[in-house]
Amino acid sequence: MVTIDIDGQSYQVNPDENLLQACLSVGLDLPYFCWHPAMGSVGACRQCAVIQYSGPEDETGRLVVGCMTPVTEGMRVSLDNPEASQFRADIIELLMTNHPHDCPVCEEGGQCHLQDMTVMTGHTARSYRGLKRTHTNQYLGPFISHEMNRCIACYRCVRFYQDYAGGRDLGVFSAHNHVYFGRSEEGVLENEFSGNLVEVCPTGVFTDKPYSQNYSRKWDMQTAPSVCTHCSVGCNISPGERYGELRNVVNRYHGEINRYFLCDRGRFGYGFVNADSRVREAQINGEITDKQKAVEHLRGLLKDPTNVIGIGSPRASLESNFVLRRLVGEHRFYSGFSEIEHHLVMAAVDLLTDTSARIPTLTEVEDADAIFILGEDVTNTAPRLALSIRQALRNKGFQMADEAHIPKWQDAAVRELVQKERNPLFIASCGTTPLDSVAEGIYRGTPQDIARLGFAVAAELDASAPPISGLSDEQKSLARSIADALKSAQYPLIVSGTGVYEKAVLEAASNVVKALHNDNQQKDLLLVTPECNSIGLGLMGGHSFSEAKQRLKSGDVETVVILENDLFQRDDAKVIDELLQSAKHVVVVDHTHNETTQRAELVLPAATFAEADGTLINLEGRAQRYFQVYLATPGVQEAWRWLQHATDMQWENVDDVTAACAADLACFSKIVDAAPGAEYRVSGMKIPRQSHRYSGRTAMRANLSVSEPKQPVDTDSALAYSMEGAGGNQPPPALNPGVWAPAWNSNQAINKFQDEIGGQLRGGDPGIRIIESQTREQWFTDIPSAFSAQQGQWMVVPRQHIFGSEELSRLSPSVAERVPPFYISLNPQDAAHLQIKTGDRVMVSCLDGLDEGQIVEVQEDAGLLAGSAGIPCGLNKLRGLQWFTSVALKKFEEDE
Repeated sequence: MVTIDIDGQSYQVNPDENLLQACLSVGLDLPYFCWHPAMGSVGACRQCAVIQYSGPEDETGRLVVGCMTPVTEGMRVSLDNPEASQFRADIIELLMTNHPHDCPVCEEGGQCHLQDMTVMTGHTARSYRGLKRTHTNQYLGPFISHEMNRCIACYRCVRFYQDYAGGRDLGVFSAHNHVYFGRSEEGVLENEFSGNLVEVCPTGVFTDKPYSQNYSRKWDMQTAPSVCTHCSVGCNISPGERYGELRNVVNRYHGEINRYFLCDRGRFGYGFVNADSRVREAQINGEITDKQKAVEHLRGLLKDPTNVIGIGSPRASLESNFVLRRLVGEHRFYSGFSEIEHHLVMAAVDLLTDTSARIPTLTEVEDADAIFILGEDVTNTAPRLALSIRQALRNKGFQMADEAHIPKWQDAAVRELVQKERNPLFIASCGTTPLDSVAEGIYRGTPQDIARLGFAVAAELDASAPPISGLSDEQKSLARSIADALKSAQYPLIVSGTGVYEKAVLEAASNVVKALHNDNQQKDLLLVTPECNSIGLGLMGGHSFSEAKQRLKSGDVETVVILENDLFQRDDAKVIDELLQSAKHVVVVDHTHNETTQRAELVLPAATFAEADGTLINLEGRAQRYFQVYLATPGVQEAWRWLQHATDMQWENVDDVTAACAADLACFSKIVDAAPGAEYRVSGMKIPRQSHRYSGRTAMRANLSVSEPKQPVDTDSALAYSMEGAGGNQPPPALNPGVWAPAWNSNQAINKFQDEIGGQLRGGDPGIRIIESQTREQWFTDIPSAFSAQQGQWMVVPRQHIFGSEELSRLSPSVAERVPPFYISLNPQDAAHLQIKTGDRVMVSCLDGLDEGQIVEVQEDAGLLAGSAGIPCGLNKLRGLQWFTSVALKKFEEDE
């Protein structure tokens, strides 16, 4: 730390920070636009100008730009100097000459960084009376609206989109007063992180289109701390509600996971909460019934637990799965994974609890200096992880900058120095991936071939690892290159997962980690699992899906209880139909109508993540609590509350269930510490979900009564359904519904909640790690055989999609627009052999799960191995991959 003087006051600051960041870190207000804590400095707006003095005797000083000025021991600066204040006021007046001043109709009004900075600089009147330049807006897809006339040319959007997220279809055009940020021609923004433009932009140029269609001001939104449910990363989010409807999702800062950014699936995938497909009333044999009759019927079906089995869900909370397990008994609880998912997730859990590697956070991923992705298309299965991997590749450039004495935060200078130099990234996948453009080495193969490459890398690293034969010279050379890069790295990272449905890939990743035993290394292993609570359900245990099917077919089970799980997403429709028909009674507790609820005798309406409290465990083994944003409609309640009606345990709130789970299962003993309980208070008060500016509460109910009813009491958390409470104090990060501070209404207010800008939250980042790893002693030796193409057959390989492969997000209308049609992708050589090309159709036979003779469109993919066919996971015509092996294809002729 160094000591600097700011307006006569001494402060201890980090010498690696620039002056703007140092000022914000010590709690001072200094306006800025172009600077962003995750993207560094370019000095484009000049808004953070201050006076810097050359020494104790200097009374005049000189103007410097804070974000471009390094801090040094003993430096003396002034933020309040009249010359600096006037300069900042002049700058913002210049920036505002072409701004339309349309705050009353702008979606950013009340949460706008430009508004905050304008007020902060004292710019309350404008003298410019000339014509404003105008731009034509573009269609940018279902997620983002474009209003280019609000632009102040801070360059944040293109710096994030191109430099940080790797996008190539958004750029800056023209110059001077006509500079334009958009696409060369209008069209859908292709990058998977485009929604972050809404929060990155300090004005209203890029706004949330789904939110705009049903808009409320930020201060009128009721919010709660929550966790994204659309993949296993566990990003923190703040969902907002108005009039009993979920209106939007914004990023909730977590210093170890998502930090400032979300993927588009997490930001826009909440639409299922408001969908017409919601289960909102209990049903018995398709007829709507009231809660009391539904509970009585449930108790009648479950009066003899020996005749009941329960099927859990990796998208349900830990508490709901636990109550189902307690209800039916440990030996009658089934995980709810498909057969192959069950074995893969259990294998992943075993590896994570039995490895010598560290399980890194996403922030620790960004420290990696050599990365090997084995089999996983992380951009489509764990998108936020892919964004962290992109940042990790810059570490080589930062080392070069250190040698050249260029501060890391000098973004433009560092990029100019580094050019295309990156840390090594190696990808082994079944087809092309979005990260290919930044990879040093790429291997294409079937899942079995990918596993073989992993085993080969382990053998190159350690002679005692199981040897592998039958590799080509090219494969041997690549394995040697990967091994050399990992061996010479200080922070090597191995990323794998369940995305290619091959257990040997996970085992190969484990062997690579075991083979890395350089004492100077911190080796990391990160395994991607399919859903938001896959790790939690894997730790809880439960029997496989095939055992559940066998037990139902045996006839000794009368009733099956299915928890938040559409079984038709897990297996072939004919198999599931037969399975459900073999049960005398089917009970489904779910929040969304699906094919499983259509076949249920009793359907109980469960609350979604926005209407419930619970715990999820992410891919790094971090238990995190999410909290109810608003009360569900009458008749809808958390799944565990429905299930407890049939148990001998009557828990009063979710804390009781969490404590019971922690007491019963040793692996969950720490989950009670994931967040403060319902009894927590700040100065004797609860924490308000509504802002202190929340308006219209009485008017919202004026059509019903002029009297304001008493606010509901939340017995499950320390949060209040009110604007009253300890709003002036900063609550623990796990209980903080949103960020606001005096003079900081936008999401940039997060700087007031951090120990240091860009670091962890004051009070610690939410959640608690529950997985404790041990050193694996044995090698995995079951090496699969190499793939050999068969004449007339194509081996099926999975293709993951960020939009479409995940069950709930594809129910969101905006995401549904981005879901691709069902297709089969082929290597161009195979397509030429069949005399077809992209857009043509083929007749599929020998593909279980599709009707015989199904006609499917073809896409060519040069990244696919000849002899394999890529099929998208999760789309309507595909229920799973576990029963697919190979397909026969024939060109479809229109006259057939």
